[in-house]
Amino acid sequence: MESSSKLSHTRAEYIFISDTFAYVENEREPSKIPTKQNIRKALKWLVYGCQPGDSLVFHFSGHGTRQKDYNHDEVDGFDEALCPLDHETEGNIIDDEINDTIVKPLTRGTTLHAIIDACYSGTVLDLPFVCRMNKEGRYTWEDQRNPLFYKRTSGGLAFCFSACDDHQTSADTTVS
Repeated sequence: MESSSKLSHTRAEYIFISDTFAYVENEREPSKIPTKQNIRKALKWLVYGCQPGDSLVFHFSGHGTRQKDYNHDEVDGFDEALCPLDHETEGNIIDDEINDTIVKPLTRGTTLHAIIDACYSGTVLDLPFVCRMNKEGRYTWEDQRNPLFYKRTSGGLAFCFSACDDHQTSADTTVS
């Protein structure tokens, strides 16, 4: 009895999340269109009031880009960015803002998993370390920290699974 109650509670949460953030091409409700303002609101909502034991998931599947890094906090000289639907008029959401909004607020005991399916998304959360697999099939960790800039959580954990590296593009494909 208890487990079925928990299961329906879990299903209700998933349905809520799906209904709130799913985007359909012909969406008519303004709050569900992935504009820069709506994505920013959703990112703030995601981490607002996070507490120990919370497990947060952020998924973005869309366009990504890179642009010149004007504050010189990037190892490669470029800011990675997500492109909202209105990016041509409102601009992109750069990695510095994403880090400030959903990484820095993570308190001890909270975990964020970000799944980013976009071009140039390797370090779009601006996490301090990047895990890569070398030619021998071993994992290596690259330190991405710039000592002049604070790019850490407030004690929580953040993981980012990206479609590609900062210098790569990703594309849809058809498998027959």
